[in-house]
Amino acid sequence: MKSNIIAAALFAATTGAIVLYPLDQGNATTSPHLPITTTGAVPHATEASRIDVVFVLDTTSSMGGMIEAAKEKIWSIASTLGSAQQAPEIRMGLVAFRDRGDAYVTRVVDLSADLDTMYATLMDYQAVGGGDGPESVNQALYDAIVKMSWSQDPSAYKTVFLVGDAPPHMDYAEDVKYPETLGIAKDRGIVVNSIQCGDMPGTAAQWQRIAQLGGGRFFQVEQAGSAVAIATPYDGQLAAISRKLDDTRLYYGTKEERAVQGRKLKATDKLHASSTLASRARRAAFNASASGKSNLLGDGELVRDVLEGRVDLSAIEPDQLPESLQAKSPAEQKVIIDDTARKRGELQREIRALAQKRSTYIREELEGMGGAKDSLDEKIYRTVREQAARVGLSYKDNSSAY
Repeated sequence: MKSNIIAAALFAATTGAIVLYPLDQGNATTSPHLPITTTGAVPHATEASRIDVVFVLDTTSSMGGMIEAAKEKIWSIASTLGSAQQAPEIRMGLVAFRDRGDAYVTRVVDLSADLDTMYATLMDYQAVGGGDGPESVNQALYDAIVKMSWSQDPSAYKTVFLVGDAPPHMDYAEDVKYPETLGIAKDRGIVVNSIQCGDMPGTAAQWQRIAQLGGGRFFQVEQAGSAVAIATPYDGQLAAISRKLDDTRLYYGTKEERAVQGRKLKATDKLHASSTLASRARRAAFNASASGKSNLLGDGELVRDVLEGRVDLSAIEPDQLPESLQAKSPAEQKVIIDDTARKRGELQREIRALAQKRSTYIREELEGMGGAKDSLDEKIYRTVREQAARVGLSYKDNSSAY
């Protein structure tokens, strides 16, 4: 058993802000982009609730600790958001940014429920460049608002989190300045939050204005920050079972569809090979949840589609079936699908049981440490619970917050 505090302010703080502005500030105001009822009644959540989240991340050299923290915390963010009783669909996107003259100005990963592929890209992010003050924040915000495939559902919660330590260049020609971009965001119902890392002079005022204009929340955290991270005896088991669960996926479709599925499989292999046990344990817990189903299976997964009546097995062209089924008779194919579904269900139940033990272990460890009421993780839970109620989502506990 090992307990430690790791650098994780980046995504720990962002998740806390995802659904609340600003719980911990005395001058709290309500975000203008969220539905408010005059009677105090909770608005009814639609059956297909959705949360769209885009992280706009400074990837210059001073942000190394935050980038590594993000790689550790992304699955607990997903689990926290997905633990609402209504099991919202969660999509995430990324905009990495540096500055003109660096290797790139921005790199955009569009919003998607395929968090594995997004995470595989995040794993490649390295802190390089910068060091000269202002960065291309204006371009990054513009790309986040304009270049993402945001949900058109008016009831969806849509939010951006700008994370960095340097102010924007306001002197670049042919650059859409952030006040104009934030006006577009407001019109589209997108809340923009800002998180300042460290205390570089000149950053706070700009970051505060971005949050104000974006109807969001401003955070200031240490350059490395801190959040609770407790290694548990269940992490290795969860990571191993998660690998087995991934192996139950059987994909079908056209050549083009199979190419997309192949990229997802490669992303999954990459995270199993390179991410930490704790990260894989968090992913396992998320994938076994209702909100994690889209990430686990993606599009064109044969077992799910057959059992849910989305497709007639006999209507699929033989060359579009998984290779392992192409030479089988229809009866044999049906047996394989049924057996795979049974195995998948058993693995998911095992993961959920272990995830609960993991949560209990962490809770007991925290109690022994005197609790974590002032930690960023606990703030995440409190903010998620309170703001989620305003959009019709309700959270019972914070077992997934760590």
